[in-house]
Amino acid sequence: QVQLVESGGGLAQPGGSLRLSCAASESIYRAYDIAWFRQKPGQQREWVATKTSEHFKYYADSVKGRFTISGDNAKSTVYLQMNSLMPEDTAVYYCHRRWSTGDPWGPGTQVTVSA
Repeated sequence: QVQLVESGGGLAQPGGSLRLSCAASESIYRAYDIAWFRQKPGQQREWVATKTSEHFKYYADSVKGRFTISGDNAKSTVYLQMNSLMPEDTAVYYCHRRWSTGDPWGPGTQVTVSA
């Protein structure tokens, strides 16, 4: 089991930006697809974006063109750069191994988009 550690959430105005970070061990970072998920109030957790171990990137339609997932090989960290934020992006954001069903979820990081 692997638990990744999220950070970087906060309050942003509509149209603003935030960057989230997900720290992993080097072995996990290099071997597995890592994804960001989010859970909006009163809704189920949903997938947002994935960076594969081969550095391919995939996005949910709702964030495509606004969010960018990237990785820092030296730091074994995956980032989620969120631009053009909208109130509907308000959620708790989690990072997790994309295809794992057994890993625990971390506490996530709260992102609130409000004027």
